[in-house]
Amino acid sequence: MSKQSVRTAALVLCILSYLLVGAAVFDALESEAERGRQQLLAQKRSEFRRKYGFSAEDYRELERLALQAETHRAGRQWKFAGSFYFAITVITTIGYGHAAPGTDSGRVFCMFYALLGIPLTLVTFQSLGERLNALVRRLLLAAKRYLGLRRPRVSTENMVVAGLLVCVATLALGAATFAHFEGWTFFHAYYYCFITLTTIGFGDFVALQSDEALQRKPPYVAFSFLYILLGLSVIGGFLNLVVLRFLAASSDTPESAARRVSPFRRGAPKSRGLDRPRRVAGVRADTWVAHRILQLQMPACDNPGFSPPWSPTAVRGGRADRPRARRKSV
Repeated sequence: MSKQSVRTAALVLCILSYLLVGAAVFDALESEAERGRQQLLAQKRSEFRRKYGFSAEDYRELERLALQAETHRAGRQWKFAGSFYFAITVITTIGYGHAAPGTDSGRVFCMFYALLGIPLTLVTFQSLGERLNALVRRLLLAAKRYLGLRRPRVSTENMVVAGLLVCVATLALGAATFAHFEGWTFFHAYYYCFITLTTIGFGDFVALQSDEALQRKPPYVAFSFLYILLGLSVIGGFLNLVVLRFLAASSDTPESAARRVSPFRRGAPKSRGLDRPRRVAGVRADTWVAHRILQLQMPACDNPGFSPPWSPTAVRGGRADRPRARRKSV
C-alpha cells in the first residue's frame, strides 16, 4: 500500500475518532438538560390546556400559528434589506434557517442562485484571504526590521500565530457590537460570531431579528452585512493557513524532500548545460559552480590537444603559441 493510501486511511480514522469523541462529550453535556427541558415543556403544556380548556388539536394549531409568527418579529423579511440578508446566508452557506422561500418559484431560483453563488463566493474569499495573509506577512516583516533583526524572515508558524490573534480580535469586535445592539451577553454574542463566521449557522442566535431592526436600524444593518463578509475573509484566510501548514507537515517528510532535491536519484532529468547558480539542499552557489566547471573540464583534459584558457600555452588572439605538427598530405 502506498504512503498516500496509508495517509488517507489514517485521516479517515482520525475523523471517525473525532466524531465519536464529540458525540460522547455532547451526550454527556446536553442529554440531561434536554430531558429537563422536555419535562418542563410537558408540564407547562398541561397547565396551559387545563387553564384555558384547549383540546390537543387546538393546542397544536396554536403552536403552528406561533411558529409562523416568529419569523415576522423582525419586520418584513422579504423586502430588499431582508432579501439581501437571506442572499448572504445562501451564498456563504451559513444558512441560519430564520427565513426560507415560501413559494415554489422562490425555491427553484434559490437552488440555481446557490449553485452559481457558492463557488463564486468560495473563490472570492480564497482570494481575499490570500491578500490578507500577504498584508499580515508584510507587516510582520516590517516589525522585525524595525526591531533590528538581521535577515528577518516570516515563517509559517509566525503567520499562523498572527492569523489566530487577528481572528480572536475580529470575533471580539463583533461580539462587543452585537452584545450592545441585541442585548445578548458577551459570551452569547461571541458564540454567535464564531458560529456565523465558520459558516456553521445553527440559527439559535440570529442578529437583526428583533424590534424590526431590518427597517429601523440601517447603520446596524450595514455593519452586520459588512462584518459577515469581511469576517468570513479573515477566518477563511486563517483556516487556509492552517490547512496548508498541515499539508506541508504531512507531505514534506525528510525522506521525500531528500529524494526530491537529490540530483542522483533514479530517473532524475539530466541537466542541459550550465544551470543557473542556486542554493540547493544547503550547498553554496559558488561551490556548486566550481564543481560544475570541474565536471566540464575533466573530459576535455583527457584530450592532448586541449589547453585550458588560463594555461601558459593558451591561445592568444585565436592562435596557439606552441608549434603545431605538420599534417601529412595523403
